[in-house]
Amino acid sequence: MRLGILGGTFDPIHIGHLILAEEAWYQLGLQKVLLVPAGDPPHKRGRRLSPVEHRVRMIELAIADNPHLELSRIDVDRPGPHYTIEMVRQHLEQYGYGTDLYFLMGLDSLADLPNWHKPQELVELCNLVALSRPDSGFDWDTLEEKLPGVRWRVIFLPMPELQISSTILQQRVRQGRPLRYQVVPQVETYICEQGLYQQGWEDDQLKRET
Repeated sequence: MRLGILGGTFDPIHIGHLILAEEAWYQLGLQKVLLVPAGDPPHKRGRRLSPVEHRVRMIELAIADNPHLELSRIDVDRPGPHYTIEMVRQHLEQYGYGTDLYFLMGLDSLADLPNWHKPQELVELCNLVALSRPDSGFDWDTLEEKLPGVRWRVIFLPMPELQISSTILQQRVRQGRPLRYQVVPQVETYICEQGLYQQGWEDDQLKRET
């Protein structure tokens, strides 16, 4: 089995995430792509996230009509902190160690890979898919020095360039601007019904947690 993994906070999931997942499924000939929402990402502990069940529900709504995109709850159903290598190991246990895993990541994440938890093991267990065009200015020498053999485990996957992010969408909600065509309609409706990302929303989340 050829299986893609796309992790993230998905706060909220938007069309950029869906396009990346769909393009990876098609270009790499994958059986499916797993969307793995982060439960307690170590690199984002200073950032307020929506409660995980909101983020999970938005993913379910966004991919409901796509049979080759699937939600994985591996990170949200276990205690943190959540390291990528542990998530990868659990997927291999679930789907079998003969599974070809394709870990989807941005070029900035690839450059930062040596700072991740047990990055060499991740290189050995996964094909790394950089969702970008090959960058002639990328510092391969430094990366290869820190992670020997990594260059031969990276696949560059050309992607449409979209200026959209979850942070920008949160700001648009607070400004009263529309989300139409940037998230699927079901997710837009859910955000409105739940009052996510409104002014004072982060303070409300903090009060609920304390």
